[in-house]
Amino acid sequence: MARQPDAIAESRRGLGDLLGRFLAAARRTKGELGRATNYDRTSISHICAGRQFPDRGFWEAADRFLAAEGRLADRYAEVAEAEALLKCAEGERKLAESLNASGRHVEADHDDESAAIELTRRVSASDVGGETLAQLESSFDDLATAYPVTPPALLLPRLRRQLAYVTRLTDARKTLAEHRRLLVVGGWLSLLSATVHIDLDQQSAAVARLKTAISLAKSAEHDEIRAWCFETEAWRVLTRGDYQRAVELSKTAQGLAPAGSSAAIQAASQEGRAWARLGQPKETYAAINRVHGLVSPLARPEHPEHHYHYDPDKSVAYTATTLAWVGDKAAEGYARELISRLNPGGEVEEWPRRVASATLDLALALVVGDRLDEACHATQQAMASGRIVPSNHWRVAEVVSAVEARRLQAAKDLRDAYETMCRPAGGIAWVPRTR
Repeated sequence: MARQPDAIAESRRGLGDLLGRFLAAARRTKGELGRATNYDRTSISHICAGRQFPDRGFWEAADRFLAAEGRLADRYAEVAEAEALLKCAEGERKLAESLNASGRHVEADHDDESAAIELTRRVSASDVGGETLAQLESSFDDLATAYPVTPPALLLPRLRRQLAYVTRLTDARKTLAEHRRLLVVGGWLSLLSATVHIDLDQQSAAVARLKTAISLAKSAEHDEIRAWCFETEAWRVLTRGDYQRAVELSKTAQGLAPAGSSAAIQAASQEGRAWARLGQPKETYAAINRVHGLVSPLARPEHPEHHYHYDPDKSVAYTATTLAWVGDKAAEGYARELISRLNPGGEVEEWPRRVASATLDLALALVVGDRLDEACHATQQAMASGRIVPSNHWRVAEVVSAVEARRLQAAKDLRDAYETMCRPAGGIAWVPRTR
């Protein structure tokens, strides 16, 4: 491990190098940046080399001047936080050395010494343990990975069992670090449970689980979970028709989410969808461009099926849906591209949920192009797959309404299939929707 001064110098050089790259990309000189930030050219050279470390005000001004979209200020915050942690650790080390030295030369009061030892023992005592927490965390990852291919009615009992176990552990003795890990895994499990409840159109349960997830995330100071909570609530209200509220919630989620994170990308996607439903093309296309910009540098995650690990392929599906909702015929091309990419041989195996959702997007795009016979066929395919969840029935209803308005011969068959799909039936399990 690098010594503290070396680690700090290296992080500052990395930040300075990032500034230099933005300067080059913007085709600006150090003198121009200096004038824009009230620094001379020599100081800018020192900053780029990591020899000078100005405060946040400089990095925010540089961000604006170089159109860096907050990336410089965000990196500065990461470096400053890392330095603070290093300095704190060094301070703790020196304090420990001082206390050890004092213990060798000063005779301590035995009662006070015993009390201090007992407090340390109690704080360190635990009936939970790191292995138990690691298993809980692994179980959550398994559930989030199973989400795309497991019927929510089957996934929900597994989530309930894990949450019940987390609840029992809250009363057990544990260290402060273990307590925070328990809050975090409880937050993730509550969030995924809320998502499953939304899929099943169980609104009250979804809201209750989201409130729990937000509370746990706030206690754990875990902004990523908080961001996902707001993004999930944005999707819930969007499916209920409250599009303006969905915009506001999506923006809040983006403000909380770590820069470039999966939560930030998904929240931007939700904002675009909400603007599309509001019939605001300018804002819709701006959101689409923002999502594409966030996705373009991403590599495909090791587990793309994990619900909280953003898979770049999702952006194609998102674009198809959003363009269809805003009335852009280009939606058809995106939907067909996704179907071809996910289902090249015509045999739905790995991504049945996404293929069904993309087929529904294609149907909506065909409605926009006034090709209603083809839209009927695509909608029938999507419904026959058994992959459309209750929270997405309203999307099918839009195609049904459009076909009925034109009094097409296929309207009655489509309506019958739609009502059959919506009718509760014992033993039928719905597979989750793509968000």
